[in-house]
Amino acid sequence: MRSPHLAKRLHGFTSTIFAEMSALAIETNSINLGQGFPDVDGPKVVREAARRAIDEGVNQYPPGPGIPELRTAIAHHQRRFYGLDPNPDTEVLVTTGATEAIAASMLALLEPGDEVVVLEPYYDSYAATIAMSGGIRVPVTLRTPHFELPHQEFAAAITERTRLILLNTPHNPTGAVLRPEDIRYIADLAIAHDLLVVSDEVYEHMTFDGTAHIPIATAPGMAERTVTISSGGKTFSLTGWKIGWCSGPAELVSAVRAAKQFLSYVSGSPFQPAIAEGLRMPDSFYTAIAVELQAKRDLLASGLREAGFAVNDCRGTYFLSVDVRSVGYDDGVELCRDLPRRCGVVAVPMSVFYDDQAEGRPLVRFAFCKRDDVLREAVDRLAALR
Repeated sequence: MRSPHLAKRLHGFTSTIFAEMSALAIETNSINLGQGFPDVDGPKVVREAARRAIDEGVNQYPPGPGIPELRTAIAHHQRRFYGLDPNPDTEVLVTTGATEAIAASMLALLEPGDEVVVLEPYYDSYAATIAMSGGIRVPVTLRTPHFELPHQEFAAAITERTRLILLNTPHNPTGAVLRPEDIRYIADLAIAHDLLVVSDEVYEHMTFDGTAHIPIATAPGMAERTVTISSGGKTFSLTGWKIGWCSGPAELVSAVRAAKQFLSYVSGSPFQPAIAEGLRMPDSFYTAIAVELQAKRDLLASGLREAGFAVNDCRGTYFLSVDVRSVGYDDGVELCRDLPRRCGVVAVPMSVFYDDQAEGRPLVRFAFCKRDDVLREAVDRLAALR
């Protein structure tokens, strides 16, 4: 029920489909492939670092921008993987997960009426935080089955009122990864129209089939106009710790910090040195993330195809999408409400991530960031749809 006191700008954001589907999973004893969180603990070395920090008294407010050790580790990570060189003292900010970094960026950088170009479908907090900031979202649709960037449509979305591009690659919920030519095209538009870019890259280490993740901040002329966001939650399978960050030019990071300090103020003291420990792990750890997730993707994709689903392309993240028309439905919401009772598996309808409801209506998202035995059981249950 929506409260009569809720501000109009938040109408439509009173609940999430994840809560409904998770409740349905419990009610029906179903395997929950809806919400995107792993079902294993993160690396032991990272968890032990958090325990040590707690035992050593790292339990009070940390510095507002984050502890120096973590900010330095984030800066080194950007240099190590992408050749970027943010100053950890002025160009890195630790946040309460990537979601807070997104919210603080929208609150800090938008004036009421500013337009934000965003790829559709979009992570649900994008629409909410743009609305809370008084901005206007302008979606550009990635279409099935390949979810490729439509260059002409993207250029046409930019007007004299556009202030910012909110980018997400690797892309949730489609699993798309922007190609080098896409990054160059968006960068050229941003420079030509003097736009800021906020780039959500939380799945940066989760790309498949030899696909490379390219931060837009690495494109010529973009480092000075881009806020890059990531987090430890996805990379280290520690989503509940909520340690995220943003990096970029000092004047943009300072603006984001001005908003962030009045949201959560600071974040998880003992978890910050632990995530710093994780960011120093060897390259083999990061390579293994992608290898393991690609195998999980292939396992679930095979089972979905055997159950009759048309499976869309997935080059990154830990989400697969299907077109439910291939199994006799025309509405993803209807399938997701039927699926738990038909075969004991929960997924999420993708229409909730779209302005273009016709485009999103037949699509459903499955998460494959689960143990192999859980995925095999889900595949076995999905066979009931044949």
